[in-house]
Amino acid sequence: MAVDWTQLPGELLESISNNLTIYADYLRFRSVCHCWRSSVPKTPRHLPPQLPWLMLPHTRSQSQSHRAFFDVSAQKIRLLKYPESSHRKRCCGSSHGWLLIMDETPAVLLINPLTRVKVQLPPLSTFPIVLSFNYSEIGKEYALTTPSGDIYRCSLREMRDSFIKKVILSMSPAGDNNFIALAILNLTGDLAFCKNGDESWTFIHDAKFFSEDVIYHKELFYAVDKNGSIAVCDVSGTSPRVSIIKTPSQFGGDIQYLANSEDDEELLLVTRYLDLVNDNVDLNVFFKTVKFEVFRINWNGPLWERLTSLGDRTLFVGGNSSLSLSTSDFPACSGNCIYFTDDYCEFNEEFAFGDYDLGIFKLCDGSIEPLPCYRRSSHSQIHGPPIWVTPNP
Repeated sequence: MAVDWTQLPGELLESISNNLTIYADYLRFRSVCHCWRSSVPKTPRHLPPQLPWLMLPHTRSQSQSHRAFFDVSAQKIRLLKYPESSHRKRCCGSSHGWLLIMDETPAVLLINPLTRVKVQLPPLSTFPIVLSFNYSEIGKEYALTTPSGDIYRCSLREMRDSFIKKVILSMSPAGDNNFIALAILNLTGDLAFCKNGDESWTFIHDAKFFSEDVIYHKELFYAVDKNGSIAVCDVSGTSPRVSIIKTPSQFGGDIQYLANSEDDEELLLVTRYLDLVNDNVDLNVFFKTVKFEVFRINWNGPLWERLTSLGDRTLFVGGNSSLSLSTSDFPACSGNCIYFTDDYCEFNEEFAFGDYDLGIFKLCDGSIEPLPCYRRSSHSQIHGPPIWVTPNP
């Protein structure tokens, strides 16, 4: 007798769905029929950390209301409704599946591209160094102060493009979570934070210049400077507390990233090396990634110990909060690799020609492969390099 799969018991359907580990598979499961869809929650709560999707640059041929994402697990492009992808807006961070969006206003917006849920953070005008904001002062709408007390002005576009380097979240802002957002400032090297419900940003004064990267690790923010020293920031109380951990200087690298190991036990330092490259076709000179090195912290030193292999783990670095994931459940992703995107293109002349520095670095032999979803398209790309986004329904 033929089996009517639509009439499977609800307990069995729930058991099957709980064994699915990839979000796309969960969506396919719910799409089989009405009975299967109504037997399991719309939003899965059991899924392990997902492989990130790569939000691709917007192109002039795309609809203004949608954005293309490359799903690494499925090796396919997905189009999501995303009207915030206008060329007048800038994405300056991806954390826990949420994007931080800025435009030519003081607004600072968090948005989940899957659920379309939005959360407003305190505006740019509430940072401590911003003295005033006035739309009528065209081209110099913001007045800011330097540490010495001098006053200078920035335009709406300058603040959008260069004030904030990256924003990191302690957890997903979904629901009523008591999340904390931490911003790295480009202009001053300051770190600033706000808690859910705050009306303004607060500086972490003792962590100034620890502005290479920040990660949330064991309920604390860890920030790293150019030489590999760490500022451990506890912002859970009424005022921030900072502990500085000096390590032997890491010389030679150009960009530093921090990442957790998958079990959240180890703290990793990822050093990116750039070199000047000549484009013999267009006669341009630009920076390009040539290698990475990975270290783990030895707290007994403290010092950074070089890793020659990540095993089955892979790292995702760039404008996102850095990720470390096991590839054992994700056969489409290569282990012992670093998937990297371009997070310095505003300083690169090649940015003007539409190319970005991204690829897959293999620790086993030091080679770099292109990402399968990305091809140069110098005449079609507009504002914003690719960035990793973790699907978080």
